[in-house]
Amino acid sequence: MIQTPFRRPLLLAAAATFAAVFGGGAATMPDGRPTPTGLEVPRWISLKSSQVRARGGPGLDYQILWEYRAAGLPVQVVAETRHWRKVCDPEGSVAWIHRSVASGRRTVFNTSARETPIRAARSETASVRARLQPHSLIGIEDCQDGWCRVRARKLSGWVAEGAVFGTQARALCDAARPAGPAPARTARPG
Repeated sequence: MIQTPFRRPLLLAAAATFAAVFGGGAATMPDGRPTPTGLEVPRWISLKSSQVRARGGPGLDYQILWEYRAAGLPVQVVAETRHWRKVCDPEGSVAWIHRSVASGRRTVFNTSARETPIRAARSETASVRARLQPHSLIGIEDCQDGWCRVRARKLSGWVAEGAVFGTQARALCDAARPAGPAPARTARPG
């Protein structure tokens, strides 16, 4: 079969339409637009560097709001552009970071003021192998049945999924919220 210059674009268009209709749903952002990366939003990433500038918008011309100083800190991507990620951090603050300072390597963070036990198995009664210190990071492999497998050098074990920051499936910050510190928490009437 001989392809004419007009037939080739028609075949490509038909193939693209078929892929869009029958190829499954593309990853979308909270507003329904497809994600530029094709990856799910929200999703977890970590910071590559111990100096990451948090900006008020997706570009170098936006104001630097603060600087993260914790390599490996898990942050949740709640929106994205081709080169920038809008992230939610452990304090509930929202900022834009450049994709070059983000890593797909997963970590979790103990936001508690108490130690979190790292257990030998997925059970509250399993022996404690180690303790994750307050405000400490550890690598995460996967989560199942409410427990997450963590690893640091030769140590591996399980932590309760709800005991650490970096495992939640739902968006922790509103993607439509402007970049800035977390809203002040108001006291509930008692």
